[in-house]
Amino acid sequence: QFLQDKSPAIAVLPFVNMSGDSEQEYFADGITEDIITELSRFNSLFVIGRNSSFLYKGQYPKSQDVGRELGVAYIVDGSVRKSGNRVRITAQLVEASTGNHLWGERYDRNLENIFDVQDEVSAKVANMVPGHVEIANRVESERKPVKNLNAYDLVLRSEWLGYQDLGDPDCLRYLEQAIEIDPGYARAHARLANVYAYSV
Repeated sequence: QFLQDKSPAIAVLPFVNMSGDSEQEYFADGITEDIITELSRFNSLFVIGRNSSFLYKGQYPKSQDVGRELGVAYIVDGSVRKSGNRVRITAQLVEASTGNHLWGERYDRNLENIFDVQDEVSAKVANMVPGHVEIANRVESERKPVKNLNAYDLVLRSEWLGYQDLGDPDCLRYLEQAIEIDPGYARAHARLANVYAYSV
């Protein structure tokens, strides 16, 4: 069972040095470590530590194997290729159980200051990942079959009202009733969180 039952678990695998220069390993490892550190700042994620992630350095494991062995739902991996004074860094977010790509980006930078590049790219990757994980979790929760049709009906009623006025008190009331009927109904909890956020 993946740890995302409590909070989405994610592993950042060592970025691959594609430069053909072993001296550039420190840069690839630095990017990886910085992304782990940045993602750890998000309370909504459970990030696997460096010691566990770096066990896969130099390997090309299947995402399903990593998901099972580390107990994660999502994987971030990528590569670094340096040529002269230019560097290309690629990063991607993968769903561990399926291997599906959820997000990917490429960053081409000049290396006037290698640490500035490292900081910038790791921060950008870390800022993109949580939103895509949240979207993937929402899609997955909505795929799960509804256990109680009454709860489903109440959520639909709340959503219909919400499209007109999210401040309508019945939006909240219907969702609370749905959760009372089916406490594990993820869609109802997600909608309730939206209503609370709107009220704030």
